[in-house]
Order: sequence, then C-alpha cells, then structure tokens
Amino acid sequence: MTKEREKKNFEDSIGRLEKLVENMESGESSLEQNLAWFEEGMELIKICQGHLTDAEHRVQELVEKNGQIIETKNLK
Repeated sequence: MTKEREKKNFEDSIGRLEKLVENMESGESSLEQNLAWFEEGMELIKICQGHLTDAEHRVQELVEKNGQIIETKNLK
C-alpha cells in the first residue's frame, strides 16, 4: 500500500467524496473551485479503487486457502 493510500482509509475517502459532490451540487462555488474539487475527487476515486482491489485479492486468497473456488467479474 502506498503512503498516500495509507493516509486515507476507504471510509474517509468516501466521506470526502460525498462532501465534494455536495459542495459542487450546491451551485454556490466558482468554476475554478469546482474544477479543483473534481480533481481531488478523481484522486480519491483512485484511492478507493485501490482499496477495493486490495480487498478483493485478500478475499480471493482467503477463499483459496479454504479450498474453494470463486469467480469474480472484472467490472472495468
């Protein structure tokens, strides 16, 4: 896990994303501010995707240790 992802856990990142969306939807900010929030949101999405990928790998490893086979769909 990278240092950046260590600093922000999944729940904190989702909470911040929700706040950014709320701010942007309010319509009370400038275009420049919305662009800055959008950029921050995109970085948070990358962080969340990384956490989800890590969790998926951990689940697959645990299931394989128990001798079970699971199929996952690649959502990309």
